[in-house]
Amino acid sequence: MKAETITSWLDAVGIPAELVSVGTEADNTWCLIRDEHPDENGVTGWEVFWREQGNRYDWARFTNEQVACHYLFGRLTWAQVARGAVGVLKPDTLD
Repeated sequence: MKAETITSWLDAVGIPAELVSVGTEADNTWCLIRDEHPDENGVTGWEVFWREQGNRYDWARFTNEQVACHYLFGRLTWAQVARGAVGVLKPDTLD
Protein backbone atom coordinates (compact mmCIF):
# COMPACT_ATOMS: atom_id res chain seq x y z
CA MET A 1 0.00 0.00 0.00
CA LYS A 2 1.33 3.42 -0.95
CA ALA A 3 0.10 7.00 -0.66
CA GLU A 4 -1.35 6.97 -4.18
CA THR A 5 -3.46 3.87 -3.48
CA ILE A 6 -4.52 4.29 0.15
CA THR A 7 -7.73 6.15 -0.66
CA SER A 8 -9.03 3.25 -2.75
CA TRP A 9 -8.22 0.84 0.10
CA LEU A 10 -10.00 3.09 2.58
CA ASP A 11 -12.97 3.42 0.25
CA ALA A 12 -13.22 -0.39 0.14
CA VAL A 13 -13.89 -0.47 3.90
CA GLY A 14 -16.31 2.46 3.86
CA ILE A 15 -14.08 5.36 4.91
CA PRO A 16 -15.45 8.56 3.30
CA ALA A 17 -12.94 10.22 0.94
CA GLU A 18 -13.47 13.61 2.61
CA LEU A 19 -12.10 12.19 5.88
CA VAL A 20 -8.57 11.73 4.49
CA SER A 21 -6.11 14.15 2.92
CA VAL A 22 -3.07 12.69 1.17
CA GLY A 23 -0.16 14.99 0.40
CA THR A 24 -1.58 18.17 1.94
CA GLU A 25 -2.80 19.27 5.34
CA ALA A 26 -6.51 19.99 5.62
CA ASP A 27 -8.67 20.69 8.66
CA ASN A 28 -11.02 17.99 9.93
CA THR A 29 -9.19 15.21 8.11
CA TRP A 30 -6.67 12.48 8.77
CA CYS A 31 -3.57 13.63 6.93
CA LEU A 32 -0.85 11.53 5.34
CA ILE A 33 2.02 13.71 4.20
CA ARG A 34 5.65 13.29 3.24
CA ASP A 35 7.94 15.26 5.53
CA GLU A 36 10.57 16.81 3.28
CA HIS A 37 12.67 17.96 6.24
CA PRO A 38 15.19 15.28 7.26
CA ASP A 39 15.50 14.29 10.90
CA GLU A 40 18.79 14.43 12.82
CA ASN A 41 19.95 11.32 10.93
CA GLY A 42 19.19 12.81 7.52
CA VAL A 43 16.13 10.60 6.98
CA THR A 44 12.94 12.04 5.49
CA GLY A 45 9.73 10.47 6.61
CA TRP A 46 5.96 10.25 6.49
CA GLU A 47 3.57 11.80 8.98
CA VAL A 48 0.05 10.73 9.93
CA PHE A 49 -2.17 12.90 12.11
CA TRP A 50 -5.65 14.32 12.63
CA ARG A 51 -5.79 18.05 11.83
CA GLU A 52 -8.36 20.30 13.42
CA GLN A 53 -8.39 24.12 13.61
CA GLY A 54 -4.83 24.20 12.27
CA ASN A 55 -3.47 21.88 14.97
CA ARG A 56 -2.13 18.34 14.67
CA TYR A 57 -3.45 15.60 16.96
CA ASP A 58 -2.48 11.93 17.34
CA TRP A 59 0.66 12.64 15.33
CA ALA A 60 2.90 9.76 14.27
CA ARG A 61 6.03 9.79 12.09
CA PHE A 62 7.40 6.93 10.03
CA THR A 63 10.52 6.47 7.92
CA ASN A 64 8.68 4.19 5.50
CA GLU A 65 5.75 5.12 3.26
CA GLN A 66 4.16 1.66 3.40
CA VAL A 67 4.30 1.55 7.20
CA ALA A 68 2.67 4.99 7.42
CA CYS A 69 -0.10 3.90 5.04
CA HIS A 70 -0.75 0.66 6.92
CA TYR A 71 -0.84 2.58 10.20
CA LEU A 72 -3.47 4.98 8.87
CA PHE A 73 -5.44 2.17 7.22
CA GLY A 74 -5.42 0.13 10.43
CA ARG A 75 -6.41 3.05 12.58
CA LEU A 76 -9.35 4.04 10.39
CA THR A 77 -10.44 0.46 9.74
CA TRP A 78 -10.48 -0.19 13.47
CA ALA A 79 -12.85 2.75 13.84
CA GLN A 80 -15.13 1.11 11.28
CA VAL A 81 -15.02 -2.19 13.20
CA ALA A 82 -15.71 -0.44 16.51
CA ARG A 83 -18.82 1.23 15.14
CA GLY A 84 -20.04 -2.01 13.54
CA ALA A 85 -19.69 -0.92 9.91
CA VAL A 86 -17.37 -3.81 9.04
CA GLY A 87 -16.66 -7.05 10.79
CA VAL A 88 -15.82 -10.71 10.58
CA LEU A 89 -17.55 -12.69 7.84
CA LYS A 90 -19.79 -15.54 8.93
CA PRO A 91 -18.41 -18.97 7.96
CA ASP A 92 -21.25 -19.65 5.50
CA THR A 93 -20.32 -16.52 3.47
CA LEU A 94 -16.74 -17.67 2.89
CA ASP A 95 -17.60 -20.30 0.24
